[in-house]
This record gives sequence, C-alpha cells and structure tokens, in this order.
Amino acid sequence: MSDPAVGEPPTGIRKGLTNYGDAEFSLFLRKAFIKGAGYSDDALDRPVIGIINTGSGFNPCHGNMPALLEAVKRGVMLAGGLPVDFPTISIHESFSQPTSMFLRNLMSMDTEEMIRAQPMDAVVLIGGCDKTVPAQLMGAASAGVPAISLVTGSMLTGGYQGERVGACTDCRAFWGKFRGGEISKPEIDDVNSRLVGSVGTCSVMGTASTMACLTEAMGIAMPGSASAPAVTADRVRIAEATGTQAVALAAAETKMDTILTQESFENGLRVLLAIGGSTNAIIHLTAVAGRLGIRLSLEQQDRMSMETPVLLDLKPSGKYYMEDFHRAGGVPAVLRELGSLIHRDVPTVTGRTLGEEIDDAGPGFPQDIIRTLSNPVYPEGSLAVLRGNLAPGGAIIKQAAVSPSLLEHTGPAVVFENTADLAARIDDPDLEVTADSVLVLKNIGPVGAPGMPEAGYLPIPKKLASQGVRDMVRISDGRMSGTAAGAVVLHVTPESAVGGPLRLVQTGDTITLGVSRRLIQLEVSDAELAQREEAMGPAAPVVPERGYRKLFVTEVTQADEGCDFRFLQGSFVSDL
Repeated sequence: MSDPAVGEPPTGIRKGLTNYGDAEFSLFLRKAFIKGAGYSDDALDRPVIGIINTGSGFNPCHGNMPALLEAVKRGVMLAGGLPVDFPTISIHESFSQPTSMFLRNLMSMDTEEMIRAQPMDAVVLIGGCDKTVPAQLMGAASAGVPAISLVTGSMLTGGYQGERVGACTDCRAFWGKFRGGEISKPEIDDVNSRLVGSVGTCSVMGTASTMACLTEAMGIAMPGSASAPAVTADRVRIAEATGTQAVALAAAETKMDTILTQESFENGLRVLLAIGGSTNAIIHLTAVAGRLGIRLSLEQQDRMSMETPVLLDLKPSGKYYMEDFHRAGGVPAVLRELGSLIHRDVPTVTGRTLGEEIDDAGPGFPQDIIRTLSNPVYPEGSLAVLRGNLAPGGAIIKQAAVSPSLLEHTGPAVVFENTADLAARIDDPDLEVTADSVLVLKNIGPVGAPGMPEAGYLPIPKKLASQGVRDMVRISDGRMSGTAAGAVVLHVTPESAVGGPLRLVQTGDTITLGVSRRLIQLEVSDAELAQREEAMGPAAPVVPERGYRKLFVTEVTQADEGCDFRFLQGSFVSDL
C-alpha cells in the first residue's frame, strides 16, 4: 500500500487508525483482519467509500436495500474506489415507539460516530423512511466527510375496487370512512391489504418523499434521484451513479458545508413550499442547518411562502402519486418552473451548479401534474407560520390541505390534556363537541411526550364522523404525518410541558384561527391567563431517571430550533 506524501493527511484504509501507540502496527493489524475477508492489497490501496446500510426487517421502506447496495458498490468500483458498507440504526415510522422522531437524534449520533470511527474518504447515505434522511444528513454534516444522499424511493400504488390507492393519505381517508360507518370491518380489512403496492416509502408527498425532494433540490443528491419508485430500474441506475459520484467527491474532498449553504437551504425551502411538502420538513431542515451553523427563521420561511405557489398536484394537497411525479419530470421539472425563485449558481454533488443541472434536464413537456407559476394548484406556499398569544414562538399549518371554510374560524375549545386523555374521551358519546369546536391536545411536544409524536392529527370524534364531518380545527404542540391533511395547527411553541401558553387553555375557551392573518389566538384576557398560570404554578416536565430518554428530555430543543440536541448544534454563523 502506497504511503501518503509527507504532510498530506492519510486517506483510504489509513484514515483514523486505532491508537495502539504505534501507527504502523495499527495499519498492519487493520489490514490483517480485513484481509481475512478476502481483500487484496490492490483493493486496499483505493479510495474507501463507506455505504450506510439501513436495511431492517422492521423497515419495509428500506426493503430494496440489497439491490441498492449492489448498485452503489458497482458504481464505486467502476470509478476505481473500494466500497465498504456498514450498518446503523434503521427507523420506521410505524415500528418506532414512542415515535420515530424520538429516535432521529440517536440515529444522527450513530451515523456521525460511525463515519468518524471508520476509515472512509466519502460516504453514501442510503435511507428513505421519514426520519432516516434528516438523521443521516445531520450526522454526516457533523462528521465532516464528503457525503451524498441516496433515497430508497417510493412504493408503488395499489388498487381497491377499481380505485387507485396508496399509503398513506388513502390510509387516513379510508380509516375516516370506517370510523364514520361508511364502510364495514371486512371492507377496511380488505383495503388494508391493498394500500401498499411494494416496498418503499409512502407514495404521496409525505415526509419521506418531501425529504427526498429537498435533498435533490439542495444539491446533496444526484439530479433526478428523488422521485424514482423503489422497485424500478431507474432507482437502481441512480444508485449506481451515486456510487460513482461518491468517488469523485472523495477525490475533490468536497465537504457537505460547501454544498449545503444558506442559498441551498433557501432552495430547499422553496421546493418544500412548491410541492405541498410535509410540515415535518421544517423541523428537519432547521436541524440539518443548525449542524452547519445556519439558523433558519420561521419569519423568512413565511415570507417565502407568500411568494411561492404550490405547483405539484400530489396527495395530500392534490390528487396524484409519486410515480406520476417521476414520469412528469420530477424535481428538475419543479425547479425549472420555479425559475428565478431558485438560486441557480449553488454547487451540487455533481461538481456542476444547480442551474447547469436544471438546463441539462431539458425543456418541459405537456402534463398536468407539475403546474406553471401562472397556473398553480394553490396560490401561496403549502405551509404558513402562525403566531399569537397561543403560540408566541410560532406554529405551522399546511394551508394548502385545509378545508377552505376553516381557514378563518372561531370556535370553543375542547381540551385533552394528553394522548391518554384523548384516547379515553374522543369517542365518548357524551363528549360536548360540535363541528365548530376546536380540538386542543396538550403535552405531545418534544419534551412532553417525549419525542413529539404525530398525534397532532386528532381523529374526528366518532359521533361527528358518523354525521359526515371530515375536517375540524385541531391544535397541538405535536406533529402530524406529511401524508395527512386538514385544518391542523402544529408545532405550537413553546410547548405546554415547558410552560407554553397552550397549557393554560380550558374547555370552553374561544380560539381564533386566521390563516390569512397568520393568527392563532386564545380569546382570553392577559389578566385571566396570568391568574391561571399562578394557580397552576411553574411547569415541571417529567425527567426520566436514566438512559436515552433522560438525555432526550434534558437536551432537546423546541420545534423552532429543529428538536435537535443542544450539544450537537454547530456554532451559529449565519441566519436565513
């Protein structure tokens, strides 16, 4: 194995040698063990490309991992590198208790430390399900090694009685019909087997698809890589190209902070708004940016929303699915339609600018899935930032997916103190609730739950669902799935568990939602609120005695800071 030039940092298998007090012996020992796996000196003399393997039997979103690993390895070897895959934590939304968000920061730490601990000149981040991609970007950003993201891709749609269906917007729609008595138990059981057509992430613009699109828009993934379904030849070819490009990133020593700049994050936010993306993505982008010392402000995001219309006609804000989006041109087509709203001169993992990649994608073609600026699906961005005495630190609503009649609404609060209280009373026939009521759920924020679960999408009370009610104003300090829709106010900050004003709301209080005014207001006097606070005393979050739960509750930030751990954030050097 050739030695590095004098004064140059070690590369390849020589990087990060275990310290035995004798560097040459450390290398000798490392090579002895890996040669036991059949590697030759020629192989070990090449650039090492780490490949994160997040395959898991509990994660069907990553069910195509073997095919992707093979293709990435092929791409690395075609470019003269040595591919080495390694495992990290794998998180699936439906198989993570208490919630996948609780484990995102742990996965980011696992990712960061495994990249640091093992010798690699660049790393390929393979992930897909909701919290996986942001966790990988957070960890890789902190580790400082050249990195490129490869998403697993969306599932195929299924069919039920001649109707095209897909997870998980249609999951919620059919479940709503079941709760409302429109379909029977045998019917809902049959639907359950038909909603998911293959392995892969949700087939709509949920958090997984949103993060896939944002990684591409920010230049940290290959052009055209976000939308290809998991089980297609396109996805495998993209994986091969990703492996090849990882070798080029290693040769150029292209660090993530040269790609993920302020302008790149702004491009990500533009695309988030234009595709009707998940509310969760705001938290994730804020966390990734925070690792790089960039602070994303809700005010800037809301200003961008007012000038960035929704262009993508995809569920839950529209009617199509990810495979349709892919056939319509994917993210490059959205970027092309956004035109001057996009920073074209930012770098990407290809070594070319985003503008060059947009131009290389070619002209558009007639289709009705990706609209033009002059003919949008929704005139403003999909997300709006709300403020008021109920959310002094801000709250989020997916305005493009709200029933129009509820965008401006005033009604009496029906309050649930926590998820246990919600489960016990939401379907009680004696619950005093009408379609005009405002459902309020407390204590599901980052600290209160802990982990900020997706319980913010409160179910419609059964007695109202049976009357045909499909949407109501709902407010919480938690999150909802990106696949969900409705008049749901989320991420109320500060959360109730740490003393936010949400904890002061009582059943019967009047609450006003005014999306056009960006307002969420508790119509109770300051004097009355002060009396309630004095009577309740200071907030006293429950801190677990030990383990990761204690670390989480003690260190997690609020939603407006990305729900990251304070000790993992970078030193803030700029604001967006």
